Amino acid sequence: MILRAAAALPLLIWLYLLLGRGGFWRVPRRCAPLAGPAVPRSVVAVIPARDEAAVIGRAVDSLLTQAFAGTLHVVVVDDGSSDDTAGVATAAAAAAGASSHLTVIRGAPLAPGWTGKLWALSQGLAIATARGPDYLLLTDADIYHGPDNIAALVANADTNARDLVSYMVRLSTATLAERCLMPAFVFFFFKLYPPAWIASARLRTAAAAGGCMLLRPGALASIGGLQSIRAEIIDDCALARAVKAAGGSIWLGLTRTARSLRTYGSFAEVGRLISRTAFNQLHHSYALLAATLAGLALTYIAPPLLLLTRDPATMVLGAAAWALMTLAFRPMVRFYRLAPLWSACLPAIALFYGGATLHSALQYARGRGGHWKGRAQDQRA
Repeated sequence: MILRAAAALPLLIWLYLLLGRGGFWRVPRRCAPLAGPAVPRSVVAVIPARDEAAVIGRAVDSLLTQAFAGTLHVVVVDDGSSDDTAGVATAAAAAAGASSHLTVIRGAPLAPGWTGKLWALSQGLAIATARGPDYLLLTDADIYHGPDNIAALVANADTNARDLVSYMVRLSTATLAERCLMPAFVFFFFKLYPPAWIASARLRTAAAAGGCMLLRPGALASIGGLQSIRAEIIDDCALARAVKAAGGSIWLGLTRTARSLRTYGSFAEVGRLISRTAFNQLHHSYALLAATLAGLALTYIAPPLLLLTRDPATMVLGAAAWALMTLAFRPMVRFYRLAPLWSACLPAIALFYGGATLHSALQYARGRGGHWKGRAQDQRA
């Protein structure tokens, strides 16, 4: 009886997740709206870039060739690159016949108390806001924007009077590691931050996806600029929290009109991506770490293990929980156009994510927390 009672817990958890967690798994409802008629607006995009010569040319070209009725200018901040990031960006603008729409600056050395990306963004924003745009676009050097993406962002913000519109861009699934882990990355993110709760003015839940964020300058000014979140590692969610706390309207959804150009060829590379911020997300709490790992085990790993018992009732409970888990993950797998069988793989995927989270805590203990592009940015004070 004790085993059967314990076996019922994963099923109850999945019933709650499906019915009571803001419908986070309903992917079609989270897709970005298509662009519609809109008043022409001025947008300045800011791209912080550090050693991004391999991808920044395509990113810049995609912005400077937008089908957009308004005006668009791009500011690239070369954040101490050791490659020809600045040169590639400049060449891309020249090839697009839009050199006058690009500004490239060399970033100053990292200031104390700032994370690298936010420091670079702050320098680009100083130039961007001086141009008096209607909107600021904060994007990454590895993001390709489809021809209508900026128009869709602006239409979304204009039509719904939103201060921050963020699109979770389509991640690469070119490699085996990416097909295994990237759809789950978005699935877990939405489970943690249900988009319906983010959009609700009644709830405090706030998050954004840093690769594609359209922001009103007034909303940025209302939070005191990036200075107010300068030390944050998970900077996109920190920005969303600050904007919403100041009374701003925010929205997060999926899009097919923008995608990441960055590929991860191995499971180790994806593991480092997860590990970079996982322990910071847990507020560096080892108690929360233990609770998170236990929760992952109970929610994702226990259901298939229950099938190994010889008790029919316990096996039914485990199978039911696994079926609901698969049902919840299926829309994300479909969004990424993967075979349906991937929907049943969440237990193994969750085990990998649990290992990466544990690795994140170990890296923090070693003084290498938040390690990214030669910088360890998440360390004990």
